[in-house]
Amino acid sequence: MYRQGDILIVPVPEESVPGGLRSEPRDARGRLVLAHGEATGHCHAVPGPGTLSRGFLHLPEGGRLVHEEHDAISLPKGWYRVVRQREYVPGSYRVVAD
Repeated sequence: MYRQGDILIVPVPEESVPGGLRSEPRDARGRLVLAHGEATGHCHAVPGPGTLSRGFLHLPEGGRLVHEEHDAISLPKGWYRVVRQREYVPGSYRVVAD
């Protein structure tokens, strides 16, 4: 597993990835954005080859997870589940704001 701030990246076997996923678009800088920073405008992103589909990240050649306020993390090739950290608020949970 890999963690960068409020993002957790969990390796998963390819056979556990649902079929028929549609790839999410890249941002204006050509990156796969895993999470936007609500407070700073920074984001957790993968600038290289790969696809992001409904919380599943595929890196056929491996890649790097980057963020302006964290060290980059090298990821080996494979499939990953992207999990956003949540926090408890009375009566429910919400995604942690970065």
